[in-house]
Amino acid sequence: MHTSIVIADDHPLMLRGLTDFLTSKGYNILGSAEDGKAAYNLIVKLKPKIAILDIRMPYKTGLEIAGEVQKNNLPTKVILITFDKEEDLYDKALEYGVYGYILKEFAIEEIETCIAHVENNTPYFSEEIAEYLNHNQNKKPKKLEFLTKSELKIVKLIADNKTSQEIAQELSISPRTVDKHRSNIVAKLDLDNKPTSLSIWAGLNKPFL
Repeated sequence: MHTSIVIADDHPLMLRGLTDFLTSKGYNILGSAEDGKAAYNLIVKLKPKIAILDIRMPYKTGLEIAGEVQKNNLPTKVILITFDKEEDLYDKALEYGVYGYILKEFAIEEIETCIAHVENNTPYFSEEIAEYLNHNQNKKPKKLEFLTKSELKIVKLIADNKTSQEIAQELSISPRTVDKHRSNIVAKLDLDNKPTSLSIWAGLNKPFL
């Protein structure tokens, strides 16, 4: 059986559309909610592997729920769906260890790909989000200059959602060496040590790699 999921969105049509679509694909939908408080209660009670949350909901936002999931060490991985393209929201998502971030207009198209990545402990951000962010920043991140050629190569592969094992095979090095490079890259980019931080950073800066 597919991964267990809770879905929350305050737009009934969106909620029903996503629920019906994922159910038809064989996913195990444990429950759904139309506000953040109900969604968080479902997560605490049912402990789904994944929670797909609208970023803006009454009582609690998807981001606030992600923050509480992280704070309380709940096993659920959060995917946020949104119409918003504000940079501070992505920064918060990164801070709260969100695993997926997709735009609502592409939700049905991208949700299965996103879930597959999250199941493999690999974050997934809509390409449109990365393109939008980088178009608005319109400049190469300065910290990229601190990386060696080998490290840049690894960051590019991380941006392509490759695992450490896959990167090791592609570059003919050991997974341990990849992990050492990852630690060095995290330090040079001044990221925190959450498992998803480097993957999310790489995804958002993919156009510059």
